[in-house]
Amino acid sequence: MKLRREDAFSYLYDHYAAALNGVILNIIPEIHTATDILQDVFIKIWRQIDSYDPSRARLYTWMFTVARTMAIDHVRSKTWQNNLRNSALTEGSHQLADTTKLPSDELGLRKIVHTLKEEHRTVLELSYFQGYKQEEIAQLLQIPVSTVKTRLRAAILQLKKKINS
Repeated sequence: MKLRREDAFSYLYDHYAAALNGVILNIIPEIHTATDILQDVFIKIWRQIDSYDPSRARLYTWMFTVARTMAIDHVRSKTWQNNLRNSALTEGSHQLADTTKLPSDELGLRKIVHTLKEEHRTVLELSYFQGYKQEEIAQLLQIPVSTVKTRLRAAILQLKKKINS
């Protein structure tokens, strides 16, 4: 990669695109947006491969961090937040998000999350699956930060109880 060989890039894409796409889909469940971000991630990896330091992390860990950071940055962008505010969540888009195979689905975590009260499920989804900060969730839902924290704690306790039973 550091020699800018296309075959090295192709190898990297072929072996890591699916895993990195999974990372992005955990944060952004919209397939088209996630695919666009995946392309941007590989462009960034190609351009910034010289900044990769093997003594600090494995290559996959570095690429994982690049993908996760770019996905979270996208979620925090004004464009994404405006689109989120302007589009109503329909039953069809809710089902589309559920059809995506995510690592958390293997554990049945998403199914358990969907059994929570709506107020708990919403803050949990925004925080853990979409990467929003508590302050951002408070702004989106127009509730105090302390309420977000209380609901997150209650949701986690409910999850723990459901998982352990």
